Order: sequence, then structure tokens, then C-alpha cells
Amino acid sequence: MTGLIVLVVTLAVVALFGAWRVLTDGRFRPRSAVRTTAPAEVEAAVQPAPSLLADTPFEAQLGDRATLVQFSTAFCAPCRSTRRILDEVTTLVPGVAHIEVDAEHHLELVRQLGIVRTPTTIVLDAAGSEHTRAVGAPTKAHVLAALADVV
Repeated sequence: MTGLIVLVVTLAVVALFGAWRVLTDGRFRPRSAVRTTAPAEVEAAVQPAPSLLADTPFEAQLGDRATLVQFSTAFCAPCRSTRRILDEVTTLVPGVAHIEVDAEHHLELVRQLGIVRTPTTIVLDAAGSEHTRAVGAPTKAHVLAALADVV
């Protein structure tokens, strides 16, 4: 009887996890809100944030209006569909660039930006600041909606 209870609980946990993944994969979320700063930090907080890709080989590839940065790996199947979708969006929206970063070859950047899974897509504004990000393969509609807030 104990084995049956363990099986039912395990199946319930797996089903809940699967439902959570279906609801959250590929959805763009705004960057986390800035926490309240102390008075000494206020002046620094008012300054515009540097480009997310500053001092990287990708800095020169930023788009005029926005940039879609995709972190992927060679063995990632959803990365291929994400690449195709982001390429389609860049042909539809003028001034938007798509940069694909191989996470395996740019581990320092992956760690610096908190990338934990591929594909991860980050939408940057014209200045190179992060506007939103999605973990998992986004749909074309979600990418266009995220870009509409930026361009």
C-alpha cells in the first residue's frame, strides 16, 4: 500500500511540474523590478544602464531599434525552432537584429546574465538594456508582442 501512495504522489508532482512548464515556457517576463536603493546609491541608479553586451564580441551587432539575443547550445532541439522564429521576426520588423550566442563557448557571459537554460531569449532596447526575457522556445506572437513594447 505504501508503494501505491508513493506512486500516486510522484505522478501528481510530475503532472504539476509538467503543467507549470507548459504555462511558463517561452513566455516573456519583464526584468525584475529594481529594489529600493539607499541614498548613496540613488545617483548611481539614475544613470542609464550600460549595454548588456558591453565589452563583448557581440556589442557591434546591436540592432538600431532592438536586439533579440538568443542563448543556445548545439544539442538543444528547441534552439533550432527559436532561431527560425527570431530570424522571421527580424525580417518582419525593421531595425531589429538577432544575435545567437553559443552558451558553451561564452560561459562567463552566461554566468554574468544568469542564463540557466537554453534557449533563453533576451529582448534589448536600442541602447542595449534588457527589456524582457523568455526561457524556452517562444512563439512568434510572443516575440512580436515583446518587441512592440520596445520599438
